Amino acid sequence: MADKPPLMSPENRRAAAERLAVAALAFIAEEPERLGRFLALTGIGPESIRAAAHEPRFLLGVLDHLAGEEPLLLAFAAENSIPPSAVMEARDTIAGRPWERDTP
Repeated sequence: MADKPPLMSPENRRAAAERLAVAALAFIAEEPERLGRFLALTGIGPESIRAAAHEPRFLLGVLDHLAGEEPLLLAFAAENSIPPSAVMEARDTIAGRPWERDTP
């Protein structure tokens, strides 16, 4: 029987989710067209992004934006060598919802 990987503490899981959201924000910001669309949809100004990136609700919005556009989600997942579901898991973690695979 294979050993299961150890479960992360809630604090470590949240920190990992927030790091993924920051990586998603950097991914969005890499291309002016992506960033422009994100700014237009969120209503946030480019001068406010750095401060907002420290707010869990903003990071949740970044992941929601990514999850809402499948081509963007798939491109981010491919570039970061993660399954797209990792974005959904991070989003649920930041939102304080249990990830579906964590529930019995």
